[in-house]
Amino acid sequence: MSFDITRNYAEEIRLLVEQKNDPEIKSLLQDLHPADIAEILAALELETAMYIYLLLDPEMASDVLVEIPEEERNKLLNALAPDVIARQYIEYMDSDDAADILGSLDEEVKLSVLNEIEDMEVAGDIVDLLEYDEDTAGGIMAKELVTVNENWTVATCLKEISRQAEDVDDIYYVYVVDDSNKLKGILSFKKLLLNNTNTRISNLYNPDVISVGTDTPQEEVARMMEKYDLVAIPVLDEIGRLKGRITFDDVIDVMREEAERDYQMVSGIVGDVVPGDKVWTLTRARFPWLLIGLTGGILGARVIGANEEALRVVPAMAFFIPLIAAMAGNVGVQSSSIVVQSIASGVRDFESTGRKLLKEFAVALIIGLAFAGLIFGYNFFFSDSIHLTWAVSISLLIVILFASVFGTVIPLVLNRLKIDPALATGPFITTMNDILGLTIYLLISKFFFDIL
Repeated sequence: MSFDITRNYAEEIRLLVEQKNDPEIKSLLQDLHPADIAEILAALELETAMYIYLLLDPEMASDVLVEIPEEERNKLLNALAPDVIARQYIEYMDSDDAADILGSLDEEVKLSVLNEIEDMEVAGDIVDLLEYDEDTAGGIMAKELVTVNENWTVATCLKEISRQAEDVDDIYYVYVVDDSNKLKGILSFKKLLLNNTNTRISNLYNPDVISVGTDTPQEEVARMMEKYDLVAIPVLDEIGRLKGRITFDDVIDVMREEAERDYQMVSGIVGDVVPGDKVWTLTRARFPWLLIGLTGGILGARVIGANEEALRVVPAMAFFIPLIAAMAGNVGVQSSSIVVQSIASGVRDFESTGRKLLKEFAVALIIGLAFAGLIFGYNFFFSDSIHLTWAVSISLLIVILFASVFGTVIPLVLNRLKIDPALATGPFITTMNDILGLTIYLLISKFFFDIL
């Protein structure tokens, strides 16, 4: 739904709320997707959004609640009584969505809601999920899945699948377990339908199943599901017992969150922030890297200041300072971005670090020679000083080589030290390369003009 359509719906609903025309409001919303309704509610004032939300039937309301951004959702939930949250919304959700929503609430509110859930099995599943780190497979898995025992017959299996399917929205795989709930394999519906009803499941299931542990990082889960084209993946505990499953929609959320986080880090933003966060939160997230940029600017100014005499003797040297600094920063960011992207995608790279550096050096050499040649040609025709022409060209070549190798090495080192390599890009690389690029340029220029 586009912004204009959302705004039009919001305006129409405001008028209907003023008229207390509940039937028309319900009619207007009944054919909309939960994500579209969430957008409309986000465009309304809290009081109006609350009025609309309470008109939704519990199943639709629970689906809409999942789609509402966390900050707006918490405002909405804080205005509701714990028993209303539990019985009208939480009990209609999948366990992973319910755990995510309750996990974002204050501890007191979370406990109050859990105590109001009448179905102890549902409450237990949510409590189990809340025990896992939110960035692991256990933290994003759902407890709802279909399992059958390896000792059952096809007839028993079909009955159990029908019974369990009531609590599962989508059945992608049927998981086969033993008496200890250890995962044995997966079962296809085709084999169930084509075999005799007295056939045992132990003779039908496929033991080759890809799984993850409860403590597997969510990024690794996403990479595995993408690599093997899985729509769902089972989650096991330390001794192989089946604890839940992760579906592709959960992985899409993980990949989006990771992309947003890496983009923020590349841009010099620390922490996970959104435009709706408080002023202090946004300021704190942006301040550290900007401070590094300020420090780099001061150091760059000191480098120029230390060469003030040379710039006074040959003022034309100053004309190319922005060019050298810009090329150093851009080349460094390009090199580091390629390495970070490769690391983040989880693509196996069989090249050694030495081969990576050699390849990057070769690429930088070609680029450096090309651009050094271009700037040499420009200065040859438009500059009165052949010394400046050679100084700028040679400096640009050396700066591009250095920035490229530096931009490649830093992410690899950070990754080896188990530090997010996205930290290497953005302000850090550009600041370092600006300073070193200026230093190289001014030293080479002073050498050519014999003012060392």
